[in-house]
Amino acid sequence: MSIQLRPTRPADIPFVYETEHAAENRPFLLPWTEERHRQALAHPDIRHLIVEETETGRAVGYVIIAGLTNPHGSIELMRITISAKGKGYGRQVLRQVKRWAFEEQQAHRLWLDVKEANQRALNLYLSEGFVIEGKLRECLKTGERYESLLILSMLSSEYRD
Repeated sequence: MSIQLRPTRPADIPFVYETEHAAENRPFLLPWTEERHRQALAHPDIRHLIVEETETGRAVGYVIIAGLTNPHGSIELMRITISAKGKGYGRQVLRQVKRWAFEEQQAHRLWLDVKEANQRALNLYLSEGFVIEGKLRECLKTGERYESLLILSMLSSEYRD
């Protein structure tokens, strides 16, 4: 099943919040409050999108992209969160975001961070051509333990190749 991206509306915020706080997603995110998501909808530097099945219009996730006003052409993929796992929606979203960033926005660089323990997402990013730039060692405290973030990016020249 194919997906489409559309701007998030205020009425979508409960779905976004629920998806973000789902047991299978929460360990891999730094969740926002509903109010923070609402603020992002009007922020000029952020693009907040709902992922929908094209055929049914059913919401299956959301995406947050930042850096729209970055003078250096560096766009951040802040978050892809999918509620319906194992259907290839994440890969489809990632490909649409890459196309948008490099073809429509003429970005020079698309980057993201991912928790080191999130192997499913890391494998997806690597298989789609992202390169690991570095590691922020034990930079996040979760309960009584620390987690590391990996920084990945793709340059426009790599996307074209």
